[in-house]
Amino acid sequence: MLVALLRLAAIEAKAVGNAAQALSLIQEEHFDLCMLDAWLPEVDGFELCRQMRAFDPHIPILFFSGAAYEADKTKALAAGANAYITKPDICDLVESIEQLTSSDNWRRAAQEISTRAEVRPVSALAMYAPGTS
Repeated sequence: MLVALLRLAAIEAKAVGNAAQALSLIQEEHFDLCMLDAWLPEVDGFELCRQMRAFDPHIPILFFSGAAYEADKTKALAAGANAYITKPDICDLVESIEQLTSSDNWRRAAQEISTRAEVRPVSALAMYAPGTS
């Protein structure tokens, strides 16, 4: 459901089912942003964030989680996340994705693409616990 909602905001997203799939995919493909949940099967989102950050220290990582405790937000930021949004706030989620992917590099790429009359949507990797989207 989250992937479908993001598509409505012109954000192309892929969802994976576990941490191993997420790590494998970010090594194979380029994503403008990775989105995690705090509560994941097998490996929690905080540990996955640390592993993703070790692989790519520059990719924006955003938590979108139902864990609304300040301690969870602090733990996510300490693990290397750039932002933490509490579910179900889709408006803040989309706004944060736009902010995190609107770097100078992104603007330059968008300008280059616009000269070719193409649209390049934001690509995100979403990792969240089944049934919590």
